[in-house]
Amino acid sequence: MNTETETGAGTGTGTVAPSLTVVVCAYTLDRWDDLRTAIGSLRDQRHPVEETVLVVDHCRELYERASAAFPEVRVLANRERQGLSGARNTGVAAARCEVVAFLDDDAAADPDWSARLLARYADRAVVGVGGLVRPWWVTRRPVWFPREFDWVVGCSYRGLPERTSPVRNFIGANMSFRRAEVIAAGGFRTDLGRVGKRPLGCEETELCLRVAARRPAAVLLHEPAAAVRHRVPAARATWAYFVARCYAEGLSKARVAQLGSTRAALSSERAYLRSTVPRAFVRALRPGRPGGLRTASALVGGVGVTVAGYVVGRARRPAGGADGGRS
Repeated sequence: MNTETETGAGTGTGTVAPSLTVVVCAYTLDRWDDLRTAIGSLRDQRHPVEETVLVVDHCRELYERASAAFPEVRVLANRERQGLSGARNTGVAAARCEVVAFLDDDAAADPDWSARLLARYADRAVVGVGGLVRPWWVTRRPVWFPREFDWVVGCSYRGLPERTSPVRNFIGANMSFRRAEVIAAGGFRTDLGRVGKRPLGCEETELCLRVAARRPAAVLLHEPAAAVRHRVPAARATWAYFVARCYAEGLSKARVAQLGSTRAALSSERAYLRSTVPRAFVRALRPGRPGGLRTASALVGGVGVTVAGYVVGRARRPAGGADGGRS
């Protein structure tokens, strides 16, 4: 198969880019309309996506409906352990292109998304490219919800680079890798990440850490121009979800630290706590800021709950060996 195509749409590069498989993972019929929007956004890319793979995570009814509704899409059943990591691994194994990108089933890519991602692979040192994830609030954004905590709803948060920059890890709703690098690193750990509605995560971070450890000179690049919008339903705009997600993030970070280097696993978090959160706290308490006290409380509470989750997670005994979760 030819793995290179002419691109440059929206980038001005006119360079030869690698071919692209986009993997979308879905697990429920409850997000059918979102899934149709996600698939439609890939169909409408200015630089065509060579292959779209939809992996259905242990839901036979969804598999049958999607197979009939999307004839141009390769619809596969998750062949690994139930959960997002297993579904992603199934997509990587099936992909036929040089670069594999991941788009959430409740996200929609901008029309120049694929071109923006692929343009950065002209540099052979780049092994992965991630992009901006804009929140699309179904209800109005809560006045108390800090933009620095948009990671709670799976979106880019204030504190991330605003220009093209190397980063430690990507946000799962909008990321891509050279397929060979993901396979060489062993894929996503199936003992990490979301299963159904369980709000655990950090499988992307752990994979990025392994990719970087394997090839220290490799670059993981954040490209804000490669943007998607991520739907945030009303259920995620609540204080209860905020607290649950922060606690789960702490648990997940603890597990990542147990699997590798604590220093590497928490490098971005240290900078976030030293700089991003204190600046946000000062901003929240400026006179006349709407909801300022509630935002400041959310900042303090979010950090406290996340740290509590991390402490509990570190105290737990890891299940299995260091490689127990890799497929």
